[in-house]
Amino acid sequence: MIRFTTAGESHGQALVAILEGIPAGLQITAEDVNSELRRRMSGYGRGARMNIESDAVEFLAGIRAGETLGSPIALLVRNLDWENWSAIMAPEPLGRGTRKRKVTRPRPGHADLVGVLKYDRSDARDILERASARETAARVACGAVCRRLLAEFGIEIGSHVVQLGTVVATRPGQLPTPLNAAADQSAVRCLDDAAAQLMVAGIDAAIRDKDTLGGVAEVVLRGLVVGLGSHVSWDRKLDGRLAGAMMSIPAVKGVEIGLGFEGAGRSGSRAHDEIAWGGNARTGGFVRKSNRAGGLEGGISTGEPVVLRLAMKPISTLRRPLGTVNLTTGKAGRAQSERSDVTAVPAMGVIAEAMAALVLAQAMVEKFGGDSLSEMRSNYDAYVQGLGARWSAAHGGGE
Repeated sequence: MIRFTTAGESHGQALVAILEGIPAGLQITAEDVNSELRRRMSGYGRGARMNIESDAVEFLAGIRAGETLGSPIALLVRNLDWENWSAIMAPEPLGRGTRKRKVTRPRPGHADLVGVLKYDRSDARDILERASARETAARVACGAVCRRLLAEFGIEIGSHVVQLGTVVATRPGQLPTPLNAAADQSAVRCLDDAAAQLMVAGIDAAIRDKDTLGGVAEVVLRGLVVGLGSHVSWDRKLDGRLAGAMMSIPAVKGVEIGLGFEGAGRSGSRAHDEIAWGGNARTGGFVRKSNRAGGLEGGISTGEPVVLRLAMKPISTLRRPLGTVNLTTGKAGRAQSERSDVTAVPAMGVIAEAMAALVLAQAMVEKFGGDSLSEMRSNYDAYVQGLGARWSAAHGGGE
């Protein structure tokens, strides 16, 4: 079973991750990971931290001569900003009362106050350093390895920004292939050039106003085989697992699949996808005439593209801080201001791709097993061949 865990603080020495369950024999290089880490750092509206860091992975275990071994993979991404924070974040005791850069005025919308209360701390830096979205660099590193596994089975994962602030983009009728090659050409990862210009202008206005912006990104997963996930237990439903992974991303407050909330206002005849014959072996020979369900029915992949949309709230750290309470004095005041982005919606799409890759890779390994990539491929090929042969014979069609 694929699983991962991360450790590290925003201004600590490094972020580390352990990724288990990747079969042996998968070819992987540091550049496969670094290219995704660079994408995560991109996007108009990012803060000064992106000018300091130059994220790159170091493989510490689980890979030899460019191939996975089947054992846990250890990954490390160093924080270059550590040099400026070593006296603040050092693990060694500094003596009573010598903590530097304490945060005693918690920021509304962040984990500062609830974390201080839950973990019995007096300095919110003990909370915000881990709650920071910097941790997602480790997730993207793990997701990049999973993307390589999924690519072996023809699965493509991409994303694009469909809303930033009040600007809503027009979604093209046919998404480009590959999606990221087109989306990454835009400073805000938007496929609508006119909307992208307005988004950039909106970010500039937010900078002048010392404010922040949220938005919506769409993630599209193409090339899936029918049958990933299951209806039999709540925790095996692929839609639930994907939604949970998306909601774990910092500042994401809403997730929808397919029509999502729009479908709630439609009649059933306009909400579901009619079934026809004419697909390929990967879909059992069947095809949906539309994809309102977003590629998932009953918690199981249909073989159609899986379409997710994520709503990200505006970043909680403001250069014009909101009101709060000083933890030391108990008096009203203004929240502390930490270095932050104006918007991270374009980067959020990249992080969502990584989380989707982790969930899909887990579902693929569950379905097809195998200690090695060759064994997993053999199981996959047999399943797809069986689907195609069974339904082609029954209905006299398909590929």
